[in-house]
Formats: sequence, structure tokens, C-alpha cells
Amino acid sequence: MEKIRVNLKISEDKSYDILIGEDLLRRLPWEIKESGLAYKFAIVTDSTVENLYGTALLEEFERAGLETRIIAFPAGEKQKNRETKALIEDRMLEHRFGRDSAVVALGGGVVGDMAGYVAATYTRGIPYIQVPTTLVACVDSSIGGKTAVDTPHGKNLIGAFHQPWRVYMDVNTLLTLNEREIREGLAEVIKYGVIRDGGLFSFLEQNLDSVFSYDKGTLTRIIKRGCEIKGEVVEKDERESNLRKILNFGHTIGHAVENLSGYKITHGEAISIGMAAEGKIAVNMGLWKEEELGRLTRLLTGAGLPTSMPEYMNIQDIIDTMKLDKKSRGGKIEMVLPETIGRMAESGGSYGLKTDESLIRDAV
Repeated sequence: MEKIRVNLKISEDKSYDILIGEDLLRRLPWEIKESGLAYKFAIVTDSTVENLYGTALLEEFERAGLETRIIAFPAGEKQKNRETKALIEDRMLEHRFGRDSAVVALGGGVVGDMAGYVAATYTRGIPYIQVPTTLVACVDSSIGGKTAVDTPHGKNLIGAFHQPWRVYMDVNTLLTLNEREIREGLAEVIKYGVIRDGGLFSFLEQNLDSVFSYDKGTLTRIIKRGCEIKGEVVEKDERESNLRKILNFGHTIGHAVENLSGYKITHGEAISIGMAAEGKIAVNMGLWKEEELGRLTRLLTGAGLPTSMPEYMNIQDIIDTMKLDKKSRGGKIEMVLPETIGRMAESGGSYGLKTDESLIRDAV
């Protein structure tokens, strides 16, 4: 018998910078030009962001002398599918984008996930730049390299890990968000407080008013801390073998709620419902104190976020959808659960805890 070994243990530096500030959209093309990252750029965005920032960014790229096309698709979570991905790819092929190209993801989480997945697979992988324009995208989806599309069977089930070249967060883009969109991002920031930073949680308890008054200093502070927490976790566990699972607090139930609502419930609203329910499961398992669940529920409610399941949803449908989720193992539902505000529970060295259906039924 002959034996040949293909050794792929090659070190690869996938580090990148996250820039947070004002008027970064104007700087972006010029910095990219100096870097020599690529020779042709596709700005992928949605129909809403195209009108707000896409056209202006395209003009700035052209002023910098960079060959650039803008590719927009209809706004909304329902567009985050394989068909839209193919549409973007076909447009790029028509305009002869090659391996010397790069993608600029300009928009919220849907755009970032979609554009990142396109970049991960186009000509077997090209660079991309994340330019999040929503609070939830700034603190969550633009960091960590998870890219994906949804299917009728569940959210983010088809995708790839593909880290961005750089992330530009222009705080001025958040000023055009409505309150519901601010709430959606706040759900993820509250999650960071529960899983990793009790001080951040306390800050939010005391400063919700300044968030909803669009105070740039407060927005910058919570974005920066959220990015730091997610960055630290991703550094230690890029592909979610253990520690990165803690970022899924509220998401096991939340993704099922989001999917079953037909995405009428936003991601942040669904995660809020998920955190309240999973927090209750943690209490019922004896992992978490009732008083801390009360603090979480009050903060979510104070932020205008829902904490109870919609009455029209069937419990069995929720459980069946969770079993299809990529976080389940061997058909068993796995959750990450808090043991105190700022720290998650472990069992046998793992943050993923198998959870009985009876506990889920009681909580939901």
C-alpha cells in the first residue's frame, strides 16, 4: 500500500481591523486604494441603503479612480436566500469580475451575510470589506466571519466562514435608523452583557435614554465594547468548537421564532424573546438566579423589546425548528445558558448544554 500525506498545517493570518468613527465612508475608498487590495470592486447593498449611502459611496470610489459597480437587491430578510446570491454572482460575472476583485458589503446584517457568502465562494474566494449601517450589524453580524443564507428549513443553514479584510463602522449611518432598528441592535448588546460583561449590562440599565436619543458617544461606547467582546471570543474560537457558542445565547429559540414568523419579527426581537425563554430554562435548571432573570427581563422591556412568545406559535413547531438548527447535536437541542450576569455555565468543559424538551415547553 502506498501512502501520500497532504499536509495543510499552514499558518494563515486572517487578522483585521475594526474602525469606528464618523465620516468613515468618505475615507474608505482612498484607504483601500492605498492598500492595493484589489483592482475592481462590487458594492453589494439593498434597495434601501443604495438610496441612503450606496450612490454616494460609488461616486467616492470613482473619485478615487477605482473601477466599481453597485449591485443592489430588494431590502428584507426574505431576500437572504440562494436565489439572491445567484443573482449577485450573475451580475458580477456579467461585469467580468475576476479573482483580482473585492466585494464591499454596505448595509445591515442581511447584506453583510449575503455579500460575505458571495465573496467566500466567488472564484473560490475573494476579499470583502464589511461596512455595516445598522446597530445590529455593527455589534454582531459584521464581525467574526460567519456568512450565510436562509432556507425554508431555517436561518443561516447554508454558508461559510470567511473573515473580512476590514470593517468600517460609520456612526453617522446609525442616525437614519428608526427606534425599532435601534432596539434590534440593543438586543445583541444586552446579550454581550449577559454572556461576558456585567459592567456593560449595568451601563445599559442606566443609559437607555441616551441610546434612544442617538447620542453618538453612547452609541460609540456600546459598539466598541460589543466589538471587543465578540472579537475576543472569535480570536479564541473562530469556528465555534466551544467558547464561541456563548454568542448564541437567545439564538436557539430566537432563530426558530424568527423563522416561524416569516421574518415579521425582527432578528433582535426574536433574540430578545429567546433570551427571556432561555433565561427561564437556566433558572429552572438551577443554573441561574431568579433575580438576575428579572433584571434581564426588565432591561429588555425597558428597551421596548418583547419577552414572551407570540400566541399564534405552536410549541411543537418551535421545537421541531430548533432540532433543524445547526446548533443541535444528534437531534438533541443544545443551548448556552447563563450562571450569572457576565458569565455562562459550563458542563464537562463545554458551553453547549443538552436541554430536555420538557424544560423548553415549560419556558415557552
